[in-house]
Amino acid sequence: MSKRDFIADLIRDVPDFPTPGVTFKDITPLLANPNGFSAAIEELVLSAPRDIDVVVGMEARGFMFAAPVALALGAGFVPVRKPGKLPGQVYSQTFALEYGEATLTVHQDAIRPGSRVMVIDDVMATGGTVTATASLLRQLGADLVHVSVLMELSFLGGREVLSKAGIDSFSAVLTV
Repeated sequence: MSKRDFIADLIRDVPDFPTPGVTFKDITPLLANPNGFSAAIEELVLSAPRDIDVVVGMEARGFMFAAPVALALGAGFVPVRKPGKLPGQVYSQTFALEYGEATLTVHQDAIRPGSRVMVIDDVMATGGTVTATASLLRQLGADLVHVSVLMELSFLGGREVLSKAGIDSFSAVLTV
């Protein structure tokens, strides 16, 4: 069995969550399996361009992947959070989700202008979370050099949304 097949076998589908008609990709079995979690981190690290200064992860499941990838790359980690979770001055960006709307924030001093940034998330559906994060990074003056996700739900067209937003360096460990 390949490493990617092993990872895929540890992600389960939960129908009608969080709303009817949505199939949620549950990564908790992957996280609970140390070999599976390690394999996922290794695959994300392999997708990283060299000379990354900062890895950004989005709340909440993106944190679980972005922080260990940052350590493996010798880079800093910056969390992008929901409103009211960061204590300092923040930039905010509201965006559409597959099943609603959300807002993300980042500290205004989190990343130095010109820093080379990699964004990591668990699942990319419509691309809204990534494009909102890219908007926050532009406000910070950062250079978004790559986006990597554990799983891309290709049938929702997120990659096309990223392309329209000028994000052309993207990889997914799994594409369904």
